[in-house]
Amino acid sequence: MEHAVSVMVIFLCRLIAHIPLDVMYRMSDVMYLFMRYILQYRRKIVRTNLRNSFPEMEQRELDKIEKEFYRHLCDCIVETIKLLHISDEEMERRVIVRNTHLIEEIASEGRPIIIFLGHYGNWEWVQEITRRYALPKVNGEIYRPISNRVFSRLMESIRSRYSTVLIPQKTAVRTVIKMKQEYGTFLIGFISDQRPIRRSLNHWTRFLNQESPYMVGGEEIGRHIGASFLYLDIEKPRRGQYIMSVKKMSPPQSDEKYPYTLLYLQMLEATIRRAPQYWLWTHKRWKHKQKKQ
Repeated sequence: MEHAVSVMVIFLCRLIAHIPLDVMYRMSDVMYLFMRYILQYRRKIVRTNLRNSFPEMEQRELDKIEKEFYRHLCDCIVETIKLLHISDEEMERRVIVRNTHLIEEIASEGRPIIIFLGHYGNWEWVQEITRRYALPKVNGEIYRPISNRVFSRLMESIRSRYSTVLIPQKTAVRTVIKMKQEYGTFLIGFISDQRPIRRSLNHWTRFLNQESPYMVGGEEIGRHIGASFLYLDIEKPRRGQYIMSVKKMSPPQSDEKYPYTLLYLQMLEATIRRAPQYWLWTHKRWKHKQKKQ
């Protein structure tokens, strides 16, 4: 029964994906009204996160960010479904990628690459960057499996548009080591702004005005395979267009155990502060509090 439901959902999404994106944005406008005003999807979480992240802002400013966030979230949903049926030419028009020479320079030296990014802009469209450079030939993405199997199969179908290797978080270390042995150079994307699982609440920093636990898996894996680290900055100049810029990561000399991860969080915070409405505020990012020593 579950398999039949998955097939039906994927089939329906494929049908919807044939609709022109400009028309799908009209669907997004209707979805916005439902999500924000009727369903009130995680509205309490969004408001708490915004208020705690930007205590210096007046309520009217926070309300504006909230409104624009829900509009963007609905756009992300239809844009992600559109990946099931959108031409390479249209993606090239809608996604501008800058500084891919940084990736090619590292790959030409035979080294693996770890690229950090956040749940910012449309992270499902990020795989489009893999078509914009000649090297490396192999690209991977670490992900946390979705518990809902129907939704999980839908996302696997959507992500299969690109030849990216999908690597479950639990098998990340041995998979990446094997890739190092087989290919030498490759690129792995890490979305590292989620809340760590409870047993991994060992590392804390100040992020968006709050004491925040952070994940260190990307940097640990990168060290293990001798990888270079990059950051992907994302901008949304207008609806349906994204600018994705690859940036160098040069942490200052310090005694920090995870300097690249901390630098990533600083760079991500700068991205978020530039246009807060495009980050995923529905995450329960600050669910856990640091235990007092």
